[in-house]
Amino acid sequence: MKTYRYPEKSAWKTMTRRPVIQREELSDLVQDIFEQVQRDGDQALVEFSRKFDRASLETVAVSEAEIKAAEKTVSKELKAAIIQAKDNITRFHAAQQNRIEKIETTAGVVCWRESRAIEKVGIYIPGGTAPLFSTVLMLAIPAQLAGCSKIILCTPPDQDGNINPAILYAAQLCGVSQVFKAGGAQAVAAMTFGTESIPSVNKIFGPGNQYVVAAKEYAQRFGVAMDMPAGPSEVLVIADESAIPEFCAADLLSQAEHGSDSQVVFITTDEQIFNRTIEETEKQLKALPRNELAAQALANSHFIILNSIEEALEFSNLYAPEHLILAINNFEYYISKIENAGSVFLGNYSCESAGDYASGTNHTLPTNGFASNYSGVSLDSFVKKITFQHLTEEGLNNLGPTIELMAEAEELMAHKNAVTIRLKS
Repeated sequence: MKTYRYPEKSAWKTMTRRPVIQREELSDLVQDIFEQVQRDGDQALVEFSRKFDRASLETVAVSEAEIKAAEKTVSKELKAAIIQAKDNITRFHAAQQNRIEKIETTAGVVCWRESRAIEKVGIYIPGGTAPLFSTVLMLAIPAQLAGCSKIILCTPPDQDGNINPAILYAAQLCGVSQVFKAGGAQAVAAMTFGTESIPSVNKIFGPGNQYVVAAKEYAQRFGVAMDMPAGPSEVLVIADESAIPEFCAADLLSQAEHGSDSQVVFITTDEQIFNRTIEETEKQLKALPRNELAAQALANSHFIILNSIEEALEFSNLYAPEHLILAINNFEYYISKIENAGSVFLGNYSCESAGDYASGTNHTLPTNGFASNYSGVSLDSFVKKITFQHLTEEGLNNLGPTIELMAEAEELMAHKNAVTIRLKS
């Protein structure tokens, strides 16, 4: 880990950079994968599964029998936990549904906005070393609430060609239409073009490594939208003298264990908390089953002492973290000073894991600094907003002269005439 004591502000921009793979390397690989999937369909997916997942597949589709068998292997305790999380996530996202409000902007001119579900959505769920069944809840629940007619899920199989049972259980619980055994950039390509088995979709959701993020960006060239750039996980913790080093270390490691390309940042105003958190992080790291991955992430991570919480928040706003934890006194006072963050956790007992699993907020969040211009996934992510307007004769009489003047000033005479011809009638 890298440690900094009172770094100059001129150095902050360099410190906020994330570890990245060369874009050229990413772009070339993603383009090759897209071309193969577009050309060869399911066969390309089977070959990529053999190459990247070491799995021999006969088909990429998950059968009903596989889903039913998987449900039997999930423990009662885990099922109960998933159901409780589902209830909280549903409650939080259902509250985001908006009622239609009609506004009379001018006498006789009424405008309003309505939501329409995106018809077909694709959900990508990372598998491999950490099968994220919780992400199924975070994406399928708002998609179902929004009314999406088709919810497609792609996730990589294990070496035996199977999908993690908890992923399949969560998928059937949350109304996923179909599940497919496909991972990485090839899964994104399949949902972009469609194959013999996998339908094409209108928008693709879900986190992943830098290859998945690059694939989602590339898919936009073919008219498929994406939720946001959601790549390797990250957290920034701000701590004062009231922070508990054991808690801070645990939160840092909870993100570091996601993968070697994850990044964590710890900022404190207290020398003792600084030293104790470093010691506690090293201590807890040794006990983690995924300590090698976490150690690699910590090598690209920062432990920083700054002069004040105001300075810490200034650094955080520049960094724009996916997750921000305020382990400080009087955190309510500082909420208004947070400008860029995906999701915020307030106080010593608001562990980041709560948001990852069961508090109700969505854990699919912008990373790599994109929290400065993207929001996390919400119910709005799965709908389109359509505006409506109705003008009566009175309305056009009231507003028409304004429209005519503006159209004429822009030298768009057909626009003006569309009003004038009505006013004359």
